[in-house]
Amino acid sequence: MGQILSNDLTDILIVVVRYYGGVNLGTSGLIEAYRTAAAEAIKDSEIALRQVEETVKFDFTYPMMNGVMRIVKEMNPRIVSRDFNTTCSITLAIRKSKADELRSRLDKLAFQ
Repeated sequence: MGQILSNDLTDILIVVVRYYGGVNLGTSGLIEAYRTAAAEAIKDSEIALRQVEETVKFDFTYPMMNGVMRIVKEMNPRIVSRDFNTTCSITLAIRKSKADELRSRLDKLAFQ
């Protein structure tokens, strides 16, 4: 666990399998063996960075289109889907930490 925390990793599992070879390592020896194995596994792995996203769906009217698109351009969320039929609807994916700000800005357009 120390290696996971010191490398600032999340969503990871490290499994160390040790076959007993007749040598008693003792508590400190086992801890060192497990620490070294975990550190080597992390060092030899490819770390994939992923953003935790949240989807935001917003329904609006055509006169609001420019305002919505301005917010999309400024905040740069990923457009998941959009539907511009009788009424307009857009589904956006954005970093979870910015989802509330995006919702707030879009909701302000609805009350203008």
